[in-house]
Amino acid sequence: MAQHSSAVDANLAARPSLTLKRRIKASPEKVYAAWTDPQKLIQWFRTSRIVPSSLRAEMDLRVDGRYRFSFKHHDGEYFEVGGVYREVVPNARLVFTWAWHSTPERESLVTISIKAEGDETLLTLHHAQFADQAACDSHHRGWTDMLDSIENFLA
Repeated sequence: MAQHSSAVDANLAARPSLTLKRRIKASPEKVYAAWTDPQKLIQWFRTSRIVPSSLRAEMDLRVDGRYRFSFKHHDGEYFEVGGVYREVVPNARLVFTWAWHSTPERESLVTISIKAEGDETLLTLHHAQFADQAACDSHHRGWTDMLDSIENFLA
C-alpha cells in the first residue's frame, strides 16, 4: 500500500503548477478578508470578461468546508468552480481544492500564503496539480488578472 501512495504522490508532484507573488499595500488582515468574505470577494474576483452582476460566492470557511464561485462571461457562457478548504489559518494561509463544474475530475490545489512585509503584504498564490500544461497556462492568465484586481481593490 505504501508503494501505491508514493507513486500517487510522485504523479501529483510531476503535474504542472504555478506560483505568483504580489506585494499589496494593505495589511494581512485586509488581504485575508478579501479572500474569505464573500461580499468582498465578489467585488474583486473578476476579469474584463466577467459580467460583474453575475458573480456569486458561497463559503463555509473551515477545514473540510466547501466553497463555490459562479459567474457568466459577456458571451453568456456560465462558469462555476468549487472545492473544499484543506487549511484555514486566519490572516496567514488558505489551502483549498479547485475544480470547475464542467471538469470535476480535474481537481487541483490552491495555496494562498499571506505574510506581512513592512507596511505591505506579500501574497503568494501557488496552484498545483494541474491536469496538463494547457490548464496551467490558462490559470496563469486568469490568476494574473485576479491578482491585478485584488491589488486594485485593496489600494
